[in-house]
Formats: sequence, C-alpha cells, structure tokens
Amino acid sequence: MIIWFYILIFIISCILLYFSGGWVVGGLMRITRYLGLKEFVVAFFVMAFAASLPNLLLGIFSALDGTPELSFGDVSGNNLIVMTLAVALAILFTKNKEIPAESQIIQATSIFTIIAAILPLILILDGKLSRIDGVLLIALFIFYLSWLFSKKERFTRIYERQEISVIKEFKILIKDLGKLILGIFFVLAAAKGIVESAQFFAQGFNLPLILIGVLITGLGNALPEIYFGITSARKGEIRMILGDLMGSVIILSTLVLGIVALISPIKIADFSPFAIARFFLIFSSLFFLFFVRTGRKISKKEGFILILIYLTFIFFEIINQY
Repeated sequence: MIIWFYILIFIISCILLYFSGGWVVGGLMRITRYLGLKEFVVAFFVMAFAASLPNLLLGIFSALDGTPELSFGDVSGNNLIVMTLAVALAILFTKNKEIPAESQIIQATSIFTIIAAILPLILILDGKLSRIDGVLLIALFIFYLSWLFSKKERFTRIYERQEISVIKEFKILIKDLGKLILGIFFVLAAAKGIVESAQFFAQGFNLPLILIGVLITGLGNALPEIYFGITSARKGEIRMILGDLMGSVIILSTLVLGIVALISPIKIADFSPFAIARFFLIFSSLFFLFFVRTGRKISKKEGFILILIYLTFIFFEIINQY
C-alpha cells in the first residue's frame, strides 16, 4: 500500500511540475514583454532560468536532505533530454523543416553549452564534486553572463506589444504575477514530493539515487523545457527555442550544481550505475554541437537522430538493470 502512495505522490508531483513550470515560464514571458525587455534576454536568460527553477529547488532540497547525488543525476538526465528529446520534439512540431542556428550568439553559446555540460563530469572523476568545484562552476556561470551582456548590439530587438489600455494591461500583469507566484509555490511542493518519492524508490527497488535522478526526475523536471520548445515551435517562435534550451543546460550545469555542491558536496563512490548515462551525455553533447555548428541549423532528419540517441540510452539503461 505504501508503494502506491509514493507512486501517487510522484505522479502528482510530475503533473504539478509540468503545469506549474508552464505557469512560471509563461508568466515570466508575458511579464518580460510588459516590462519591455529584449528578445535576446528572454531567450537566453529569463526563459531558461524560469524553466530551471524546478531543478534548482529539487537540488536544494536534496542537498539539505543529505542526498545531493540525486541532483547530479537530475541535472545530467535533464541535460541529456534537453539536447536530444526536447530539441527533437520542437523540430517535429514546427511548421518549418528546421530550427535555425545561424546567429553568431547561438554559435558561440553552443560552445559554452558543451563546456558546461561536460565540465561537471570531469570535476567529479575523483568521486566528489567539492565546494571548490561548486565555486568553479558558479564562476563559469558568471563568466557566461558577463560575456552575454558585454555587447549592446545583442539587445537591439524588442518584443511588439499589443495596443490595449493601460488599465487592461496592468490587470493582465497582476494576473500573470499571480500565476507566477502560484506556479513557484507548486514547483516548491512538487520538487519536495519528487525528492521524497525518489528516495523511497531508491531504497525499495535498491536503485542508486543518481540513476533515479537520470531516468526519472531528469525527465520530470525537463517537462517545462519540452513544453516551452513544443509551444514555441507551434507558435512559430522558433528562434527562441535553442536559446532557451542551451541556456537551461548552462544554468543547470553551472549555477544549480554549483549551489548544490556548496550546500552539500556531491559524493559518488560507485560510478558504474552512472557509466551509461555519462557516455550518452557526452555523446549527445557532441552530436548537438555538430548539428548546430555544421549547417547552422538543426533539421528534422537530425531531430530523428537525436530521438534515436535518447531511445538508445533508455534501452541500454533498462538492459543494464537486468
């Protein structure tokens, strides 16, 4: 009976993450439009940060509970999903045949993305992501932001605003603020629920927490990114997709893991449960970089390849368990 209780908690928490993550992302998007912030800021920073909020809260909870390896698995699984499944689904739902990546900023950010995704894997080779490693990851995040905001010409385009009355526009802002606050509250509750249920699954089924993070919470917390990618593709806002997804990888791998490591150093004594995920994370990162930089776009054909990489990862993980 207890197992069904935790399964129910996990399902409800994932549903809450999906909808509350969407509220947070959507609310921030409209508030950003209202405040007149530039498209580049939204795509590369605001949207990505909002979508990473569930991972940050889950990471803080897991670190305070003394299980920070769950956060490491969550971030690794999230990054793998973002660079394969999330990108691929966005491509498949777009009316165009590709997602453009011709911007010099996107090209340069793709390098930051791969460095951010792989650096934690290198730092933890000694079995521990220490507080010093956490400071290094946060320093990389600050360096990225410094580079991001270093040139004014990157902020030349502003979102168009609807011609409505000031009172109506203010009412919409209040409504979006309410959704944002409510969304953050539900994200907080859902993150705690996932941590509790993940700990139960790990103990009940004798699975390492890091593997639970890669396979389960990583997918659950990646739902806002998947949701935003598909929604943006269907609305034709395809130029925002890569900015949000790459920004998400950078924020998770540097800021989130850095904060978690500062709270509680991440120790992994046995890498064997994580070996397959580590290989596919590096593998998918290189493929993602190759697709973005070679043709300066990601086509639907390349999207199918990314889906195949993710499905192959899941297949090998399941086989490895048996």
